Amino acid sequence: MTPVHLPDPEQLAVRIMRGERAAVASGLNLLDNKLAEARNRSASLLALLSGERWLNDGHLIGVTGPPGAGKSSLVAAMIREWRLSGRTVGVLAVDPSSRPELGGGALLGDRIRIKNSSHDEGLFIRSLANRNQLGGVATEVWPMSWLMLACFDIVVIETVGVGQTEIDIAEIGDTVCYVAQPASGDTIQYLKSGIIEIPDIFAVNKSDLGAPARKTASEIGRSASRQDRRENWDYPVCLVSATMNTGIKPFHDHFDRHRKFLANAGLLDKLRIRHQSAWVMRLLKEEFGTFGLELAGGQTVIGERLRENRFNQFEEYERMRKHILSRFLSVNQPSSLTTKEYLDEQTIV
Repeated sequence: MTPVHLPDPEQLAVRIMRGERAAVASGLNLLDNKLAEARNRSASLLALLSGERWLNDGHLIGVTGPPGAGKSSLVAAMIREWRLSGRTVGVLAVDPSSRPELGGGALLGDRIRIKNSSHDEGLFIRSLANRNQLGGVATEVWPMSWLMLACFDIVVIETVGVGQTEIDIAEIGDTVCYVAQPASGDTIQYLKSGIIEIPDIFAVNKSDLGAPARKTASEIGRSASRQDRRENWDYPVCLVSATMNTGIKPFHDHFDRHRKFLANAGLLDKLRIRHQSAWVMRLLKEEFGTFGLELAGGQTVIGERLRENRFNQFEEYERMRKHILSRFLSVNQPSSLTTKEYLDEQTIV
């Protein structure tokens, strides 16, 4: 078997911090590698990139909405505004996967729609399949978004088209934007579901359609208040047209306003710590189940360990994962006495 060359985490971290695009791509590939040595190097890389800035710098933005709403076109319009203001932008575009028996790949259509015609050193776009995972985003998005936050001012995560339960983006983004499509006949269906509870900003795209767009915006504005609604934030509903480039600037300004709101209220770092802890719990439970969480001490103990290592919860996650694996092996390893008894029984039989 041909040995796999894996990058040195220290050298890679330095290059990523300098914003080298090739280093960012190499780092994302490392995080996507499931080999044991790659996981070790990934944990080291994220530890080197971590620090207080992970809790206070940059802006993580989630963009979600039903298929065909124009999310990618709207993201492209937003990118133009950010780049005009001199800010660097990283994008993680999640596309639907094909069935596993057909390869599990994806047509990376979002990157085709988002990509600018000209080369731009301040813009980096990475597409990845959602790997048939529920929730609208792949599990790899969590560490990848934190790597990109180390070198870009803005990190945008665009989900696959969501249904009523695909709301995992709410556990990644500082600011979540829901893009609605007018005259699709599904507005009320979405409004009555859990999806209405996650956005901080609403956008009704294709406002050039006129009355249907205004009707959809009105329906969203009249929707029931979310239970965790924050005081002093107005949850704006914006009429925009990505193709006609109308309404983009005021819509764009709401993102900066929301980040400033979180920072001034002292909510930004708390939100990020909560999101990271939720992802660690999710990954451990998906891999090892409830029994695995108990082997790591239970959710309360895991939560305490994550809070103690709040600047690098990915490294803490890898430590807990290895601990659970060792406990699984010790639980399933027969003692010498048991092995002897087993062999004796086999001899008798």
